[in-house]
Amino acid sequence: MSNVTKTAVMYGAGNIGRGFIGQVFHDSGYEVAFVDVDQVVVSALNSRNAYTQVIVDGDELEHREITGVRAVDGYDCDAVVNEITFCDVMAVSVGASVLPHIAPFIAAGLTKREQPLNILVCENLAHAPEVFRNHVASHLPDSSVIDNVGFVGATIGRMVPVMLPEFRAEDPSRIVVERFCTLPLDADAFVHPVPVLKHAVQCSPFAFEEGKKLYIHNMGHALAAYFGFLRGYEYIWQAIEDKQIYEHVYSAMSATAQALARKYNEDISKLIAYVNDLLSRFANKGLGDTIARVGGDPLRKLAPEDRLVGAVSLCKEQGVDYLPILAGIAAALRFNVPGDFSASRLQARVDEVGATAFLKHDCMLPEADEVLCVSLAGFHR
Repeated sequence: MSNVTKTAVMYGAGNIGRGFIGQVFHDSGYEVAFVDVDQVVVSALNSRNAYTQVIVDGDELEHREITGVRAVDGYDCDAVVNEITFCDVMAVSVGASVLPHIAPFIAAGLTKREQPLNILVCENLAHAPEVFRNHVASHLPDSSVIDNVGFVGATIGRMVPVMLPEFRAEDPSRIVVERFCTLPLDADAFVHPVPVLKHAVQCSPFAFEEGKKLYIHNMGHALAAYFGFLRGYEYIWQAIEDKQIYEHVYSAMSATAQALARKYNEDISKLIAYVNDLLSRFANKGLGDTIARVGGDPLRKLAPEDRLVGAVSLCKEQGVDYLPILAGIAAALRFNVPGDFSASRLQARVDEVGATAFLKHDCMLPEADEVLCVSLAGFHR
């Protein structure tokens, strides 16, 4: 660590922080300072200034040590502000609901800086960089400070499943990831100097990359979960191995791929290759990704601009058949995993107003009647 001259702050030491962005910074030659409120993880990272990343590819496992790291208690305002004041690059991955709570810390650090700073915003939230920029700006006494900050959009394609309690008990800092390791970033959002980051790809227009992630990757993943739930499966790989589910998910993902190709004048063959690669990654048994996790929070995923209804809107806009996606929405309405508060609220809402009213008014989906006419008989156990 004594040879490290650059520091990256990773705000959030969770799945994406340790499983992806921490590695990107490490591989790019940075010392990585994690900021988190999970005292168990903070202590584990500081105990050996490293953590183990387990890369799973089917039955193959590769253990890799991510070294040159340390952690800061997220409740220690002075320590957090100090890290932000002197770091060379930064990323946030804390969850959309937490962004307002960390904004004052970041604003305080920015006011003390003498150099511009790029912040990679790695959140699963529509317009995340703009939303986070506004949160931070509201705590800045001098609005000109924000002009020296790049709020850089990032799409997180790497799959990092939730750690099982028994693995976390053995080593709280260990993380399991897939081999895929590519980080698309919004090329137009950086301020100079632009950091050189391994595994990163600067993209413009970034809206195309966001569309790929939300309407192909996230939509297909969710459909696999919802169809898989109807079949009684526990894992995503089981759903993908089911020929009928595979064909429906492939059809839906191919539809949004066609729509994106038309909208952005992109090569459809490359997008279909992307679809096929994703489906092979969904089938990775080693990840152990569950139907409950991937399908969780169905109310959010049925929101008008999110992965399901938003994908229908995209296809309508581009004149592409969206029937396979409607089948996925019909399956989502039946998702009711025990312990998922959002799923319980969804069922209660549908019971209260009826499925047609829910789809038309809550989801803003005019095709409600078409959804309810879709037969899912073949998907039930």
